[in-house]
Amino acid sequence: MDDARDHILGPADAAITLVEYGSYACPYCRAANERIAEIRHQLGDRLRYVFRHYPLPGSDIARRAAELAEHARDSHQFWDAHVTLMTHSRALSEEDLSLVASELGVPPAGAQQAADDEQARARVDADVAGARASRVMVTPTFFINGRRYDGPWDESSFTDAMLRTPGHRLRSVAQDFAGWAPSAGVLLLLAAALAVLLTNSGLGEAFAALWETPLAISFGQAGFGMSLLHWINDGLLTIFFLVVGLEIKREFTVGHLANLRSAALPVAAALGGMLVPALVYSLVVPAGPWSHGWGVPMATDTAFAIALIAMMGSRVPTALRVFLTAAAIVDDIGSIVVVALFYSGALNLGYLAAAAALVGVLALLNKAHIYRVAPYALTGILLWACVHASGLHATMAGVLLAMFIPTRPPPNLPTLVAQADAILTAEARRSGEVLRQGPSLPALAAFDAIHDRLESPADRLLRTTGARSSYVVLPLFALANAGVALAPDVLSSHGQLSLAIIAGLVVGKPLGLVLASVIAVRLGIARKPADYSWRQLVGAGALAGIGFTMSLFISGQAFPVDTDFAAAKVAVFIGSIVSSLIGVAILWGANRPSSAS
Repeated sequence: MDDARDHILGPADAAITLVEYGSYACPYCRAANERIAEIRHQLGDRLRYVFRHYPLPGSDIARRAAELAEHARDSHQFWDAHVTLMTHSRALSEEDLSLVASELGVPPAGAQQAADDEQARARVDADVAGARASRVMVTPTFFINGRRYDGPWDESSFTDAMLRTPGHRLRSVAQDFAGWAPSAGVLLLLAAALAVLLTNSGLGEAFAALWETPLAISFGQAGFGMSLLHWINDGLLTIFFLVVGLEIKREFTVGHLANLRSAALPVAAALGGMLVPALVYSLVVPAGPWSHGWGVPMATDTAFAIALIAMMGSRVPTALRVFLTAAAIVDDIGSIVVVALFYSGALNLGYLAAAAALVGVLALLNKAHIYRVAPYALTGILLWACVHASGLHATMAGVLLAMFIPTRPPPNLPTLVAQADAILTAEARRSGEVLRQGPSLPALAAFDAIHDRLESPADRLLRTTGARSSYVVLPLFALANAGVALAPDVLSSHGQLSLAIIAGLVVGKPLGLVLASVIAVRLGIARKPADYSWRQLVGAGALAGIGFTMSLFISGQAFPVDTDFAAAKVAVFIGSIVSSLIGVAILWGANRPSSAS
């Protein structure tokens, strides 16, 4: 805060500071100005209000108005000019500039003089530079006590934000945590650590019994029930697979896998990163009851890997993050196929046929351009029930559903904005009418239609469900599945099994990923970007050995015996921890490449 330069209303020791980046030509700033007046009246000396210029880009009159206001000789004169420019007419006009120029004592050609005045221009330029440094993109943008505010501008919402009510504080903390890149991985790690801690405490038996609690849905004499553990692994985890399916669909349509050339390297790397760990596992484990676990070291836990990369900041080039994310997406596809083909039960052809029919219904909904999510959600629930009864793993329903959640052509934003402005203008004219309390139902319906068109159902579902998957589903999955009793003999009779999983994750994963990448580049199938070195790619390959979520999931399917499953979980933990340490060490000490490779 620069008190010498800023335009401030309110005492310096006020508990609340509201900073606005605004433009006199912005209709939304002019509307928000009324709310600010109400808030100042309500909070009095508790509020310090600061206005900074951010003239609408490309608007000559907005720039001239800002520079004209800077001709004020003192604070009182500035705020008089500010109020006039904001409120004198419905939209900023040359008449407003002439009126303010007269009040400020600027000569008749004041508007042009304002544009040419170096001191005024410098002050406006300084505000604009501050806005860009604060990543201000639109007007108005507000900061409350240094924190950006993106909520509604009505008096009640503003007041809640400024007074930091408990509800607003809780939302702010949640938003801050979700906005922190490693947050999903950290939450997953905490849930896993809590599961291990509780399992090895005096509450271990009660904690284990909790997950065996039966939960049932009854309809008269009919009913369907599973244990809490199965509701999480077969039910809630379907949401995770839905999100994975939506991410895969996005990557193959508009993402990094949409272009064959750009997708070649991560696709090749992911394939190598799946095949070699499975081969390493099969070489270590002889034929027998454990041989079915070759899929355990194949999977990469995207949340953990990306969290560690994010925590290293600029030491990891953006292009390498893109590479690892794209490779993880392909890895997810491979894991889904592996689970569907090799880790499902005996098939019931009747339910399988019903599931196929429901997939046909989803295809027809998509073909008919049905963009409401509800029909897909209802069909998806029925599909989940049929897939579960068919013998395939029920989570496959999430992937199948994601394939048919529709995308839409990009919206025509200028047209939609013009429509919204027209509705708002018409509603504003009627706001003072007798017996009228708010927007009409037709106007609200029109706004709903505009909102629906701004985002495709697939993007909207990914945006809303993705957070639930990362911050609810996966931590619950880790809490329910990561608990293992750390007895001294937990690995004593499972040496080969543990070695196979650890070797697959720590050695097989980076070896396969890097080897496949080298082969693809040497054959000319793919090209490694010059932004990262081969050493950095090796570091990313090591991080790909963090198998956690999918490795635990496949372990649960591959090892029905509790002691085998416990040993596999410990091995996954050890392999993932060692992989993360190796990957971080390599990337931390790696230098950026000096030339293209």
